[in-house]
Amino acid sequence: LISCSKQESMDALTARVFTVAEQQYLTMDTRLEVTTLPQSIASDSTFKSSTIYWWCSGFYPGSLWYIYEYTQNEAVKTLSAKNTLKLDPIQYVTNDHDVGFQLNCSYGNGFRLTGNEDYKKVLYQGAQSLATRFSSVTGVIRSWDFLRRGWKYPVIIDNMMNLELLMFASKAFDNDTLEYVARTHANTTLKNHFRKDYSSYHLVDYDPEDGHVRSRQTVQGYSNESSWGRGQAWALYGYTMMFRMTRDEKYLEHAENIADMLLSRLPVDGIPYWDFDAPNGNEYRDASAGAIMASAFVELSGFATDEKARQNYLSIAEKQLRTLASSHYLAEPGTNCNFILKHSVGNLPEKSEVDVPLSYADYYFLEALLRYKKAMG
Repeated sequence: LISCSKQESMDALTARVFTVAEQQYLTMDTRLEVTTLPQSIASDSTFKSSTIYWWCSGFYPGSLWYIYEYTQNEAVKTLSAKNTLKLDPIQYVTNDHDVGFQLNCSYGNGFRLTGNEDYKKVLYQGAQSLATRFSSVTGVIRSWDFLRRGWKYPVIIDNMMNLELLMFASKAFDNDTLEYVARTHANTTLKNHFRKDYSSYHLVDYDPEDGHVRSRQTVQGYSNESSWGRGQAWALYGYTMMFRMTRDEKYLEHAENIADMLLSRLPVDGIPYWDFDAPNGNEYRDASAGAIMASAFVELSGFATDEKARQNYLSIAEKQLRTLASSHYLAEPGTNCNFILKHSVGNLPEKSEVDVPLSYADYYFLEALLRYKKAMG
């Protein structure tokens, strides 16, 4: 008799990944300076760091907090705190929208796990800084201040991810204005960013004078009308999160519509193409988009009221996590400049960060595994 090899349990897979993650990220810290954080691998295959002001700066400390949450290793907790504190000046940033990414992933997880009141104060100041970028005329938070392609008030789908900071601070400090800003941004984006099939444009440019939509574009994807992989992941995650924070059914309905669109388009192994509509889309997969989707699918499975939908969302998340934990995507300890995952795509049209590790791929992969573990009890 030929015995079939038994599939690795998700508990065993999670333990295996966190063992790698702990080794990689403890070593990663030795590559950093007092004010730098990991970004990617440069074109010459060397480690690439960023300043605290790069939009991804919160993901390394955030991943460390997740590793600590799983391992309870005090050395990891110490590194988590050290790298979180690097981001202290971000709470006062008002010239870009990424404050939510930077602070919620770092200080947000730190506060969740330690209850440190100093972290909570930083989160509130950061939320107030982010809210200064909201316009009651456009009904959205401005993403970028630079004005390429004739933009006047550009808003990208990624910005949905920054709303979690506003919602947290609103609840923690009983500030209705912050919730109003978050909900209004989510509602305006729901109205203007999506096509009939629930795929999302990357960028919508508004007129700051009267709020009308000037143009819809997909800057980091194949074409304006294409479905850029990571953009769809931000949309799925963003509206799932907004339902969690508000319990507003329209956000759940929208998240499920996005999810069902993705289920019909994802490859067999669950890892999205960098752009679903690129003629050579299968040339590059995007592990970061897969990790973000996996985390969102797990959370959405806990909210969906239809049992079949719940199972579908959890099933695709498990498939994505198993693929990402395979040798094709998961780095061997001591390789990959100490990042956890390989094969992400940052901005292919600009030939920037193509087929490299990215700090946010690691972050959402670890988050998805922890969420899956909790979902399964």
